[in-house]
Amino acid sequence: MASSSTNLIVRAVASVADLDRAAWDALDHGPSPFLRHGFLRALEESGSIDPATAKKRRSGWSSLYLLAEQAGRLVGAVPVFLKEHSYGEYIFDWGWANAAQRAGLRYYPKLVIAAPQTPATGNRILLAPDANADDVRAVLIAAVRAVADDTECSSIHWLFCTRDEQAALAKAGFFPRATMQFHWHNRGYQTFDDFLGQLKSRKRKQLRKERERARTAIDRLSWIHGGELDAAQLDDLDRFYRNTTDQHGGRDYLRPGFFHALARYLPDAMRMVEVVRGEQRVAGALFLETDRGLYGRYWGADVHVDLLHFETAYYAGIERAIERKLPLFEAGAQGEHKLLRGFDPMPTYSAHWIRHAGLSAAIRDHTEREAAAIAGEMAEMAKLGPYRTAADGTPSSDDD
Repeated sequence: MASSSTNLIVRAVASVADLDRAAWDALDHGPSPFLRHGFLRALEESGSIDPATAKKRRSGWSSLYLLAEQAGRLVGAVPVFLKEHSYGEYIFDWGWANAAQRAGLRYYPKLVIAAPQTPATGNRILLAPDANADDVRAVLIAAVRAVADDTECSSIHWLFCTRDEQAALAKAGFFPRATMQFHWHNRGYQTFDDFLGQLKSRKRKQLRKERERARTAIDRLSWIHGGELDAAQLDDLDRFYRNTTDQHGGRDYLRPGFFHALARYLPDAMRMVEVVRGEQRVAGALFLETDRGLYGRYWGADVHVDLLHFETAYYAGIERAIERKLPLFEAGAQGEHKLLRGFDPMPTYSAHWIRHAGLSAAIRDHTEREAAAIAGEMAEMAKLGPYRTAADGTPSSDDD
């Protein structure tokens, strides 16, 4: 696809292995590392996603990378995935698929633009820092629509995009959807005690007790850089992940070999929190860290220790973000229990296009009502937060 007015050419690449790593990573990814070449390479090599040209597709995520080039230089890109299901997306459209089925309509395949298996906000239209953003976005959005037509997809879904991207997509005919997560924000704390000092007294005491109970039950909790992880640690991290999915009846979207591949291809961002009791590694969690954010992903354990999940997945992450002076800590999807532990309810964004006009109208109506309900829910949660003073300086409810 070419645009004569801008001299932009869009071409498609099926495998991340065929992308120029340096050129891809030089695009603006924002704080998030989940569309970095190394993360995508680890997903593909482990079979957690498949290139569109693969004869045997194992994951239900078939990748196609749309590259916008100008005078032979990469100036923008969009990672597109052809999907036959809705697993691993975390902005749920199962109800939409069921409505289509009841109406005798086909919902799959569909196109998804997202970080696979990862509920984290980030740029979905990757741009070179000096690119003409409007021109490159327009050409890439049109290219995504062309892929949907060529593959006879029922719909297009941009998931966990940024607020600005959602607005740009609305101008291109996509309707918005509002969802919610809980994120921790660094308000300039110097120590974990500074953070605790901003909490209401009862919550402050609760967090201290939870940390003490978890810490006294273990011997050591350590942060380990991805480049320093050995094979045994990576094997244990994989096992901890599968323990959690098994215990909660979930799906192990990340196939065996993913953690080893991530340590090879994205060591600078990869972190493991290792929990040791006695001489054994009994629990652990995967984090990814950039200079602008910390992202907690997968936690698991071989043994049950009261409150160790909170210590490993939340409190250790907050402490790390403070020590590293990181402004943001995202600890994954869902979890209203995060609210009382210092995480703020935050909107998350997506944008959608449905080919069938009748189904599109019905879903638009649903998302408008859904957005109003979520806004009301977030307003109520803001009143229940643990802070003595809200982020905007407004006094919270009584310090109880």
